[in-house]
Amino acid sequence: MHWRVLVSAAVLVLAVTPVATQPKGCEADGKIQFICGITSPEDLVPVPRSEWVVASGYVRGGVSLVNTKTFAATQVFPVAKPVERFDRTTYSQCPGPVDPGEKEKLSAHGLAIRPGSDRVHTIYLVHHGFRESIEVFEIDTRPATPAVTWIGCVIAPDPIGLNSVRALPDGGFIATNFLARNVTPENRLRMLEGDKNGELWEWHAAGGWKKVPGSESSGANGIEISNDGKWYYVAAWGSQSFFRLSRGAASPTRDEIRLGFRVDNIRWTRDGSLYATGQTGSREVPETASVVVKINPETLAVREVYRRRDDATFRFGTVAVEVGNELWIGSYQGDRIAVVPAP
Repeated sequence: MHWRVLVSAAVLVLAVTPVATQPKGCEADGKIQFICGITSPEDLVPVPRSEWVVASGYVRGGVSLVNTKTFAATQVFPVAKPVERFDRTTYSQCPGPVDPGEKEKLSAHGLAIRPGSDRVHTIYLVHHGFRESIEVFEIDTRPATPAVTWIGCVIAPDPIGLNSVRALPDGGFIATNFLARNVTPENRLRMLEGDKNGELWEWHAAGGWKKVPGSESSGANGIEISNDGKWYYVAAWGSQSFFRLSRGAASPTRDEIRLGFRVDNIRWTRDGSLYATGQTGSREVPETASVVVKINPETLAVREVYRRRDDATFRFGTVAVEVGNELWIGSYQGDRIAVVPAP
């Protein structure tokens, strides 16, 4: 998310044909390569034990699979003939698949994957459109081109405005309430100035949605959770900060640090650190840059690993994920993923 979208109120659907080469205008910029032809790839998540990355398209996008070897992209949601297998037991309150009439109103936002056995995993997608929901898919990576099947959904309580989602180790998922739907421009501006306006919500099939105590924040955006399920790590976009919050305690422990940029998505690294990615700039200082920092989850020490002034080629970085020896950086605008050497 970026302040221009909020102040102006941001507002899929052709399938992408796989290609092995990048189109004209997608040339490298020094050490930075680009993967083009993917509409506003706001969030990225590598698929475990595979050569694929899932990308979500925030503005008039969808969900695409990107091959890490060829950079070829294939849109898998929405498609003309979707594959569906409705899990009515787990998602009993889901009214059914996404309405195909959403078209340009559909926005694919945050992504998460729950690793499964035998190379079959679960994808959670934050979906905006005719409904505000977490859409759930199964991805089978055993075929040469993975098979993606819609299996259910969870409707967000009104007026929650979802942003990011992560699978919980004890089942269900955690999601962030970034900005309530249909709020006034004044409320948007107060969030931009650091007012707490949202929080975290857990969902389990047995108990439904529950607000997380102590998680109130300004523009709750990206989220991660420790492997043991005892700590949340949260990006607070409005206050340009990052905090960790204990999970399940009667009196939650919370530690927060300022990062000095609008923190969007966060992702685990292989060495147990966290990448936090976001944007600089404001109404007063319109020049923007995309920034990635590395955070130690124990000490909260911060080290900047990437900064690039935004230009017409790439702007408004939102997420960084490790792919081999590279960092793939997404954006909520434009048509490409940036690929840089990992630090």
